[in-house]
Amino acid sequence: MTAKWTLADLPDLSGVTAVVTGANSGLGLETSVELARAGAHVVLACRDPLRGDEALGQVRVRVPGAAVELRSLDLASLASVHAFADGVLESFGEGLALLVNNAGVMAIPRRTTADGFEMQLGTNHLGHFALTGLLLPALLATGPTGGVAGGPARVVTVASNVHKMGRLRRDDLMGEQKYTPWSAYAQAKLANLLFMRELRRRADAAAAPLLSLAAHPGYARTNLTASGPAADSRIIGRVTGFAERFMAQSAAAGALPSLRAAGDPAARSGDYYGPDGFMEQKGHPKLVGMTDAARNDADALWLWERSVELTGVDPKL
Repeated sequence: MTAKWTLADLPDLSGVTAVVTGANSGLGLETSVELARAGAHVVLACRDPLRGDEALGQVRVRVPGAAVELRSLDLASLASVHAFADGVLESFGEGLALLVNNAGVMAIPRRTTADGFEMQLGTNHLGHFALTGLLLPALLATGPTGGVAGGPARVVTVASNVHKMGRLRRDDLMGEQKYTPWSAYAQAKLANLLFMRELRRRADAAAAPLLSLAAHPGYARTNLTASGPAADSRIIGRVTGFAERFMAQSAAAGALPSLRAAGDPAARSGDYYGPDGFMEQKGHPKLVGMTDAARNDADALWLWERSVELTGVDPKL
């Protein structure tokens, strides 16, 4: 029987620079803590400066001597994405070894970003698409051996088991004709996997030194539920609170698949990690499958090209 992956398997990350989006709480905070504990220089990319500053303090308390810094990033604003990327390129243009596309919103009423995108697709996918494209020069500058475990740079995109409910609505991508919070979330998480796979395909075709991977946390206790489906309903809040108490795993456990994707020396481009327990809800990280919709190459190409049109960012590999 193969041994289960644990934090003890995370390699020494000294010399690695990592950016983690949504690092102020939950999965992003736990991912940042463990990357810093392993020796990485971690950039906490956070929207809220006050919560970001609290997270920065938490990392420093939990990992004395951590190489960590806070930078402002609002994925719902392309202007913010550009400003953040410009700063990272200025500081780390000679080599960024790891980008963890973690931030997101879940099952919220229909809202739009600063650029007019439906909020869930705009934040969870389009913001990360633009960020990854803008940071590619720094990621590629890491070269074939300058990244994690002596390999190339990695982009880890955090998806969700809810992607299995998702459908790419080419004729109504922004939910202008019909919108429900969960279907929009499922589409956004499906988009994460389509993006991961198309980025991998393009990197492979260009023989570029870059690994593109994905992970999902299973059912983890984070603030996503409180700010999403539970926010507008006391009944839903009570139900989800009960379910999280008895069925969910901690945010620290939920971060393990992302950490494995980020650090496992044996990981390959295109790998997708999730918990090994019942229905992938909790447990140790293992390779997991995805739906046929997530493996649809035509949809992945269409979404990439549409994302270029919408964001104005054309990632070059």
